[in-house]
Amino acid sequence: MNLANKLTIFRIILVPIILIIPFFNIEGDLWGIPLTYFIIDVIFVIASITDKLDGHIARSRNQITTFGKFLDPIADKILVIVAMLILVEAGRLPAWIPAIVVIREFIVSGYRLVAVEKQGKVIAASIWGKIKTCTQMLGLIVAFVDVNAFGAIFSGKLSGFAFGINLVTTVLLSISVIATIFSGIDYLKGSKELFKGEL
Repeated sequence: MNLANKLTIFRIILVPIILIIPFFNIEGDLWGIPLTYFIIDVIFVIASITDKLDGHIARSRNQITTFGKFLDPIADKILVIVAMLILVEAGRLPAWIPAIVVIREFIVSGYRLVAVEKQGKVIAASIWGKIKTCTQMLGLIVAFVDVNAFGAIFSGKLSGFAFGINLVTTVLLSISVIATIFSGIDYLKGSKELFKGEL
């Protein structure tokens, strides 16, 4: 197994660790950030770095494999959705955000599966897909250290650093939702050609 695939598997292993941490009820905080979420955030950052690193290594060393193509996007989706669900449970993220992400992933995965079967080609990510991935990762990194809920800036109760970090969280995750929707629409547009003559 090459290094790129090992990093992908390592990213998947980090997911259950992220899930387990809240059960320990770690007390205390660091710079006003609850230790539980600070630790989760550090692990999430490490996982996000491996996401960029495994792709770079695979391309630069010509180590692109079918196994990697299959597992890498799954690892990304699992990581993001689990992170979002933890934030939903903590009351920091509204459930409609991961709901939109999950719906989009079902649509895209189904479309890609049919495209490979019917046309024998892998559909590359659009610009909207790249914006989605980037803003999702950055937004979630900030969200874990933001003690206020998504959109709390509109309450008029925040100021100073709390306002600034919540603004960053809200803007990044809002952009990610918009990019998620538009990337999904892009795939739906492509489905007209894919299912031509069958509808």
